[in-house]
Amino acid sequence: MAEVKKPKIEQAFLTGSSPEIRVPFKAVTLSNGEKLLLSTVEGAEPAAKEQPKLRAPWINARVGDKHRTQVDYAKAGIITPEMEYAAIRESAAVGPDAAFSPEDVRAELAAGHAVLPCNRMHPECEPMVIGKRFAVKVNANIGASALSSGFDEEIAKLRLALKHGADTIMDLSAGVNNLMQIREAILRASPVPIGTVPVYEALDRAHGDPSLLTWEFFRQVVIDQAKQGVDYFTIHAGLTQDLLPFAAKRTMGIVSRGGSIMASAMLRQQAENLAYAHFDELLEICREYDVALSLGDGLRPGGLCDACDEAQYGELKNIGKLALRCREAGVQCFIEGPGHVPLNRVFENQDLEDEYCSKAPFYTLGPLVCDIAPGYDHITSAIGGSLIAWRGTAMLCYVTPAEHLALPKPEDVKVGLITFKLAAHAADVAKGLPGARLRDDAMSRARVEFRWYDQFALSLDPEHAEAVWKEQMPEECAHEPSFCSMCGPRFCPMRLNRKLKAAYDVK
Repeated sequence: MAEVKKPKIEQAFLTGSSPEIRVPFKAVTLSNGEKLLLSTVEGAEPAAKEQPKLRAPWINARVGDKHRTQVDYAKAGIITPEMEYAAIRESAAVGPDAAFSPEDVRAELAAGHAVLPCNRMHPECEPMVIGKRFAVKVNANIGASALSSGFDEEIAKLRLALKHGADTIMDLSAGVNNLMQIREAILRASPVPIGTVPVYEALDRAHGDPSLLTWEFFRQVVIDQAKQGVDYFTIHAGLTQDLLPFAAKRTMGIVSRGGSIMASAMLRQQAENLAYAHFDELLEICREYDVALSLGDGLRPGGLCDACDEAQYGELKNIGKLALRCREAGVQCFIEGPGHVPLNRVFENQDLEDEYCSKAPFYTLGPLVCDIAPGYDHITSAIGGSLIAWRGTAMLCYVTPAEHLALPKPEDVKVGLITFKLAAHAADVAKGLPGARLRDDAMSRARVEFRWYDQFALSLDPEHAEAVWKEQMPEECAHEPSFCSMCGPRFCPMRLNRKLKAAYDVK
């Protein structure tokens, strides 16, 4: 019986202009000798509770520099190690002829069309770039609550998300006493950018009462989180008082947790949105630590019935004005988007974001293109996500099968991430991203040649692919059979391919 040939998967590093710029990849050698480099976000030491402080030498070398942020350097025409690192990460798999250069990253940052979230207090963060010119990224949400607040549980969630490809992580922890300590553990263990929604913790400090939520509480939370190393903040500053009447007319009103907190404070205090009123002070803090702002969509639609209304688009216009203020201040920013949107209006949302927000990177939740699939909303949202990413959205926030129903379990996190990595990849292929199809084409060759274990290695979820294949194959198939259980050995169309090639003398 012939020995089964299996692919070889190893960790590999590509270096840049200095040995300190060392980007991790998965090097896959298929059973036929083909070689591919696959991106990984698990870090140089995936199992470590504290990742190496990769960026510490670069940060230390800039002490006293007049430039404070990656945008400052980009506008000055200076390529930082972070920019070079991100360029290698984006392009190594496609070879030098089609690669993105560090200058490409610098130019997109300078124009405000991309962000490179990397707080100087998070030296463990491996630089990555978010922008429509580059690969579509995927965010995953984790976070402790009053029901789940252990350090080990949160680190386990982090590792699960990284294993399945989360490019950034949002820590949405709230309602626990040891919040700062849990976030500290997440930051030290995370090689990807960490985002938060500061108003959650600010409300905790105000004893859960929106009428007591003051700028002082909010400002101190922002400073504390920036000092810890949080790489980007979701701030719902575009939800202004004049938009509340439009939200009141909706069927579902305000469905964003952060947006509802802000609106509650505005109503109870009869005051303007505190983040909007103190936006310049927020910019000063973010500039000090190089924290990116994710300008939140507190009025995103929670159902198709409220999509694309005056509340949603009014907030988007406000956010666009705030984005220009970010650029002027040298603060990186990207824009959050919907939400529930019918399929025929998905492109409209991206086009208006480009128009109102001067082509700042768009970061969307879906969009979910229908409302009737609880338990399957990872699919409804991935449909919209793939379309809007093809149109230009830079990052997708994953949605799990538990959306609208329950807190996601580990299996929900896995399914949600794989679904959204598929959506992102489909968009990369559609927009012609250099090298996006290398893995797909290698899969096609492996399929026609019945190289099953190569197919598994090329899959987004190798363990699941192999389990499905094995379940219906005969137990005696210890070798790699030249058929699958769909057609069996007698009716396999792949075999006809060999006869076609022989008939027409195709090598």
